[in-house]
Amino acid sequence: MRIAQVAPLIESVPPKHYGGTERIVSYLTEELVRSGHDVTLFGSGDSVTSARLVAPIRRSLRKNERCKDPVARELILIDHVVEHASEFDIIHFHTGYPHFAICRYLPVPHVTTLHGRLDIPDFVAVHERFRDVPLVSISNAQRAPIISANWQATIYHGLPEDLFRFYPDRGDYLAFLGRISPEKGADRAIEIAKRVGMPLKIAAKVDRADRRYFKRVVEPLLSDPRVKWIGEITDQQKNEFLGKAYALLFPIDWPEPFGLVMIEAMACGTPVIAYHRGSVPEVMENGVTGFVVRQLDQAVEATRRVRNVSRAGCREVFEKRFTADRMASDYVNAYERMVHQDAAYAYA
Repeated sequence: MRIAQVAPLIESVPPKHYGGTERIVSYLTEELVRSGHDVTLFGSGDSVTSARLVAPIRRSLRKNERCKDPVARELILIDHVVEHASEFDIIHFHTGYPHFAICRYLPVPHVTTLHGRLDIPDFVAVHERFRDVPLVSISNAQRAPIISANWQATIYHGLPEDLFRFYPDRGDYLAFLGRISPEKGADRAIEIAKRVGMPLKIAAKVDRADRRYFKRVVEPLLSDPRVKWIGEITDQQKNEFLGKAYALLFPIDWPEPFGLVMIEAMACGTPVIAYHRGSVPEVMENGVTGFVVRQLDQAVEATRRVRNVSRAGCREVFEKRFTADRMASDYVNAYERMVHQDAAYAYA
């Protein structure tokens, strides 16, 4: 198939540090190319891919101080897609909803994977206007705010099977990996570590929008000698950081659409202690890949019991459910179904 993958411009594909959406776009793109498909990636010029790259800008936007209006760059991206649209059998967007207004006029089938939360009133209004746009969810829980949307499939994220090395031995510290924000729960992770008396290592980025929260809430807690702040880390550093951990803490307080870090930990064999929000009950297998809890006391107790979770079992769940090969196969099935439906409609 001739497939277009359209990535956000905020990060390169793959991202140098934090960036879940762009990371998944990279894994999917490379797996599709490996499987023999003709793939074009629309993304920033600093992206690295074995697909054909169409780059409307030279550098990704998050750390580009010259970029004052990211929306302007995204508009240029969408126009590049329109210009090349007739070259593809299907166009796969990962760019939220700004492209919805042009989707009806594309000459080929298209689908959009929504990577973020959908319980935002403004997005619900967008859905009411564009309820015919074909969508893919990354968990069933993600669909809840717009259950009547034109859902084509739920396709869980996947990682290359050899991306993370399996660590059979349990480490001696707890890990927190991700983004510093109120809903991600770094402060709760610190409290859990304090109550069980274990070291906690925090590898996270702080976006501009969350700097005040970091300064007021999280930074004062870093004075505890058991808490070590690491900051943003690369994929290579992430492997050892997760693999050598006793457990990953994922004490979220928001409707998590997927939670990529959970399957990254599983790939290393590291159990996860996760709060029962959003996609967590779908991604986790309670008692097998760690524990799903609802509040702090349960998280503390689960952390004490997680030594009984098989690290080999965590890796087995990853290999069965969350590889890039499985993800790409699911997407190809969805693409083929949509292309055939479009052809049938054209000749009806």
